[in-house]
This record gives sequence, structure tokens and C-alpha cells, in this order.
Amino acid sequence: MRDLVTLPKAHLHLHFTGSMRSATLADMAAARGARLPRALLDGDPVRPPVDERGWFRFQRLYDAARACVRTEADMRRIVAEAAADDAVEGSGRLELQVDPTSYAPFVGGITAALEIILDEARSASAATGVEVGVIVASSRVRHPLDARTLARLAARYAGHGPGQVVGFGLSNDERRGVTAEFAPAFAIARRAGLASVPHGGELLGAEHIREVLEHLAPDRLGHGVRSAEDPGVLADVIERGVALELCPASNVSLGVYAEDHHVPLRALVAAGATLALGADDPLLFGSRLVAQYEVARRVHGLDDAELAELARGSVRASRATPATRTRLLAGIDAWLAEPDRPATGDRTAAVGTAAAGTAAAGTAG
Repeated sequence: MRDLVTLPKAHLHLHFTGSMRSATLADMAAARGARLPRALLDGDPVRPPVDERGWFRFQRLYDAARACVRTEADMRRIVAEAAADDAVEGSGRLELQVDPTSYAPFVGGITAALEIILDEARSASAATGVEVGVIVASSRVRHPLDARTLARLAARYAGHGPGQVVGFGLSNDERRGVTAEFAPAFAIARRAGLASVPHGGELLGAEHIREVLEHLAPDRLGHGVRSAEDPGVLADVIERGVALELCPASNVSLGVYAEDHHVPLRALVAAGATLALGADDPLLFGSRLVAQYEVARRVHGLDDAELAELARGSVRASRATPATRTRLLAGIDAWLAEPDRPATGDRTAAVGTAAAGTAAAGTAG
């Protein structure tokens, strides 16, 4: 089996706060004098017994972590470390998702918050070789007019290169808000050339995906895993060319599926869906990008040719620059052409160890 760390790939589903290293969060909490739940600091995935899993426990922990991010230096550190950790895992393109509203009160407003993140994304791209774009995401728990404000802000910084906004998303609890009411915000984003990348089809099933397809015209769907429950919806997803940002660790940790092997990854591959594996929130789920590919290999039985196709899907579904897209696709072909030989040692553990100490010099703030 070829080494999954050296497989070139794009990372399209990673949230700003959720990308943090546990040690980074501990530093920020200490600086604030904040006490954090043990689950955020012990490095283990937030995966309680099946009957105790769910969104609300996850959201409480996420909010506790986000409350520790208070300064420009904090924000820059998160971006720099996210890029450095992706570089260790063979990712050549990262599209980091953030709602700047959460950090605006501490740095002078939503425009300042977004500009800090974009500026650090440019620096991190240069330091690590990972091309970092940004997705501005609104929240379902806020008023749809707030989404329009964020869409207009995102449109001002639209582009494909490092440190530019590449997409507009909609996150938080899928059961909140009315999907159709966010359509005007997505129309603003589309007119600016931004990718439409809302969440959908994780907490809610295929019927919710149908609503998102109708009203938000997604280019990619955050999760979308439950499209497998309805052949008609899945066929529509495929016919429209909508890529699914699949995050297996999230699905199990939130209790959408009880066990890793219940995630319908193999069924989606067999149907011909374009898939891009993502880590979602490594801080809470204890599982980074390469670990998702490891699960695809070990649990779902994908061979190296199929894993290479997953990586191709991630690159093609990205908003990477043409040069980066060409380089990564060529790298995937080269990876697959290499002799089939096993990696030595526990590569997942090695990646985790390397990520914890990588690129200290590239960490701003």
C-alpha cells in the first residue's frame, strides 16, 4: 500500500476554530484565564457513547474553544498552523472556512477580522507551499440578512489565489433556519464568482439535500453524506456535478452513524459521486485529513486507485489556481505510478507528531 501522506490532495472542509491544535487552544485559554472542558484538551476524539452523541454537546465544546480566540495574534496563529499541518499531510490546497462575525468584536469589525485571516493566509501559503483560500460562511442560527452582509463582504475579496475568498457557505445546525431564506445571500456570492458551498445532508436526510439543491444551487455540499439514502437525490447531485465534502470522523462523532463502517462511503463511490474527504473539526474529532483516507482504506476497502480518485475529486472540486490544480493532479498520477510498497511504522501517528511541532517559525503572532 502506498503512503497516504505523500498522496497529493486538497482539503476543502476545515473550520477555522475547529482546525486548532489542542496545545494552541490550551495556550489561548491560559492567556484568558479560561477553564476548558477536559474533552478539548486530552487529544482524544469527542466520541461519547452512541446514545450521548449529538449536535448540542459538540456545539457547547466548539463555543468554549471559540471564546478563547480574542486577538489578531490568535487568529493568525490558527491560520498559520492549519496550513502547516496540512503541508505535513500532503495537502497542496486548503480552503479554510470561517464566519468572521465571531471574531469581529475583538479586532474592529467583520471587515478587519476577514482581512486578518486573508493576510495570514497569504503568508502561510508562502511559508508552507500550501495554497490557502478562504470560505466565508454564514450561520443558520443568525438572521438571513446577516448572511447577505457577509456575502457582500466576501464578494469584495473574491479570487482564486492565496489569501482570497473562494466561496460562500452556510454552517451550524442544519435543523435551524429556513433554507430558502438564505437564497438571496447565495445569489450575491454567485454573481461575484464565488463557489456555493453550504452545509447539508448530515444531521438531516436526503429531503434536506433536495431543498439545498433547489434554493442554494451548490457547487459543493458540506457533508451531503445522506444523499445515499435516496437514489433519486443522489442521482440529482451527480447530474448537477455537485461535489460532496465527506467527513467520516464527524459523521460518527456526532452520532449520524454509530460506527465507522456505517458511513456509506463505498456506496457513494460506486454511484460515481465526486467526493472530497475533509477533517471538519480536528480539535473535537481528533482526526486529521490523512486519517480520513486511512479510514477509506482500512474500513471501506478502497484500493490505491480509488484513493487516488478521491484525491483527484478534491482537487477538481477546489477553487485552486490552474497551476496548483495541474501540479496536484500530476502528483497524484505520479503517486499511483510508484511501486506498491508499504509505509514504515504508524504513519497516522507520525503525522500527528509532526503536525504538533511543524512550522513554529511560520506561526505568526
